[in-house]
Amino acid sequence: MHIDTLRPLFIALLLSLALPLQAQVDLGNSSTTDNADTPAEEEAPLYSQVDDSCTQVVIHTTMGTIRVALYNDTPLHRDNFIRLAETHFYDSLLIHRVVPSFVVQGGDSLSRHALPGAKVGDTDEPYTVACEVRYPRHYHKCGALAMAREEDSKNPDRASSAYQFYIVTGRIYDDASLDKAQEYLDKMAAAFPAHHPEGIKLTPTQREAYKTLGGMPYLDGQYTVFGEVTEGLDVVYNMQWVARDGNDRPDTDIRILSTEVIRPK
Repeated sequence: MHIDTLRPLFIALLLSLALPLQAQVDLGNSSTTDNADTPAEEEAPLYSQVDDSCTQVVIHTTMGTIRVALYNDTPLHRDNFIRLAETHFYDSLLIHRVVPSFVVQGGDSLSRHALPGAKVGDTDEPYTVACEVRYPRHYHKCGALAMAREEDSKNPDRASSAYQFYIVTGRIYDDASLDKAQEYLDKMAAAFPAHHPEGIKLTPTQREAYKTLGGMPYLDGQYTVFGEVTEGLDVVYNMQWVARDGNDRPDTDIRILSTEVIRPK
């Protein structure tokens, strides 16, 4: 599952703004917990939203080690990711999609034995995780950890994938390009009012983060962000630039070797 629905958007951006292509991501049971039926979220700190109470997961890959911290206010996603990491579900799976200035993505359950050049990312999964969008507190800044999901037409509750996660690389924005992003978010909010009764508004804090740290505001409010990279962001950056095929699969496999869970003391 990917964010393929965004490919036309980024082509349009290329033509209208001469911005770098940021392409797509593939994302995808329980009851939903969308921001449509929860109180307005408080705005997040500018950069790290991690404290000593956060569980961390260390992801060892063939390109280096990435450490992520999991947010406690997205408990369904946190606990699902911890369980998968503790049972070594991700061991030997591929980082099967890399899109420069956008995201890297992994976790397809059948990618372990994928043949060279085979398309990866569309494997059926036995369950989904209920939506836990916490916007504007959690947003798609550089280093954000989120779960993929199926598009709205197939998944109106915006439930997340059981397994597939992505890490945002994104890019640096200026005020003009953030204004364009806001126009897109306004259209998305208008198209899905049940999910966004108060709209999807970029806050001053978010705009500052996107202008300094970077990220991908076009995804905000629509996918569950449940953690962030605390170490190894350079590894993620390097992944996004490797040679890849037409499905954004790296030509040379990037494999998750192992994961370890570090619980708070």
